[in-house]
Amino acid sequence: MNENTCIYWSDFTVGEWHFYLAATTKGLCYVSSPNSKREELQSWITKKFISVNLIEDTDQLEPYKNDLIAYFQGELTNLSFATDLQGTPFQQKVWQALHHVPYGKTYNYAQIAELIGKPTAVRAVGTAIGANPVLISVPCHRVIGKDGTLTGYRGGIEMKKHLLKLEQHTLTEGLS
Repeated sequence: MNENTCIYWSDFTVGEWHFYLAATTKGLCYVSSPNSKREELQSWITKKFISVNLIEDTDQLEPYKNDLIAYFQGELTNLSFATDLQGTPFQQKVWQALHHVPYGKTYNYAQIAELIGKPTAVRAVGTAIGANPVLISVPCHRVIGKDGTLTGYRGGIEMKKHLLKLEQHTLTEGLS
């Protein structure tokens, strides 16, 4: 937990989904579930920060919005903006591993557990993935069940399907 942090927030809509974004001066720290209420953002902030100045600032979040919109339009395959991820050391390790899942590909939970050197920690890996605060940018949507099924996703299974289909389409169209 951090003390006396300024968190800038804004909302944006892309397609049928409405999101809330939040960032510190270090980078993007939160992407809400699609079509959630602002209370989801407020609840997350309350859990992760002791004292915070919450400031609505569209300009501060504009670079993140632009990259996310370009991603949703299939124009950007690598979201490389800075993030400020709030989580345990284990969660941080799992979230870092997710960046090794290539765009348009999927890994299962066991493969992520292998990546972090904890092959028996499959359930703990699943829990850490479920706690990912930065949807899309930390590509937890690329993790599926060992049998190939789409498993839980904070953004919802429909959004997960959409993101995976978008990435496959972008790759087959040869865009990068």
